[in-house]
Amino acid sequence: MIREVLRMGDSRLLRRAQPVEAFGTPELAALIRDMRDTMAHLSGAGLAAPQIGVDLRVVIFGGGPTARYPDAAAVPDTVLINPVLTPLSEDEEGGWEGCLSVPGLRGWVPRWTSLQYAGFDEAGRAIDRRAEGFHARVVQHECDHLDGILYPMRIRDFSRFGFTEVLFPDAPGAGDD
Repeated sequence: MIREVLRMGDSRLLRRAQPVEAFGTPELAALIRDMRDTMAHLSGAGLAAPQIGVDLRVVIFGGGPTARYPDAAAVPDTVLINPVLTPLSEDEEGGWEGCLSVPGLRGWVPRWTSLQYAGFDEAGRAIDRRAEGFHARVVQHECDHLDGILYPMRIRDFSRFGFTEVLFPDAPGAGDD
């Protein structure tokens, strides 16, 4: 089922989400199914449970290029529960980000260039991966939602923050967020 995505300004997006304690449940499966449906419907690169009003440490991400990120490298389709991120260096790289909870806007956000992420899949099996580039950016963006952080909170230079259709008037889907 496609769920409503909360928008910036909704206080539920600013809370620290609670850990998942039971894996392999029908409720968790239904949540993940709804998250997948919602992300696909909106051509997102990822989605966090708090974005649909569910206060749990669950994110999904993955897929190939989308209308919103046409030049992005493919990211493995992943359900990541109770994630822990560890930077592999202090190196950062800026990049344009948007968010389904901040529609119509883009900002230049610094992120770690490489990281290790660990957590669990929906069945409780351990996940431990390394990521770099767009993959690392997506993981960091989605996991920020679990701590009540929206990407505009990470912007350092607000001259590089604005409406997608103004910043990128010729881009396909420029006003689609």
